[in-house]
This record gives sequence, C-alpha cells and structure tokens, in this order.
Amino acid sequence: MATRCGLLSWDCPPPETEVRWVYQPVEVQYPDGSWDLGRISAWWTDDAGDVWCRLRTLPGGDGPQWHRYDPESIRLLPSDGI
Repeated sequence: MATRCGLLSWDCPPPETEVRWVYQPVEVQYPDGSWDLGRISAWWTDDAGDVWCRLRTLPGGDGPQWHRYDPESIRLLPSDGI
C-alpha cells in the first residue's frame, strides 16, 4: 500500500514501472449489497504481496481509484466474449 510518497492514492500512484495496464470489465458490490458495472485499468502488487487494482465504476461515477483487490466484491467479467 505504500508508495514513494506514503499511502497509495490518486496523488501518489505506485511507480509506473511496476504497474500493469489492462482493460478488464468487472462487477463491483457495495456494502449495501447493490452491484454496479466498472472496469479495472491497471494492476499493481505492493511489497507485502497485496494486489491492488485501479478501478472505475460506470457510468460516470468517481474517477479511477486504487483499491485493494477483493474477489468477493470485485468480480472479473469476460473481456473477450463467452
């Protein structure tokens, strides 16, 4: 979770050389149980081995933000058809 300037955030992303850029559609579950579509545009693994994803919900929503990846609340969808 730590980067060169402290905690992972929009202002302080992980080092560019460690980020793997992707296009991955997802479904995101919120604490109230509702679901929304979104996409992951990047993956990053911190020094502790935790996997992070740069997630944006659709439509509109907040801009992309880094989240610790949780497969229970962020479900990967097929990106090339079924």
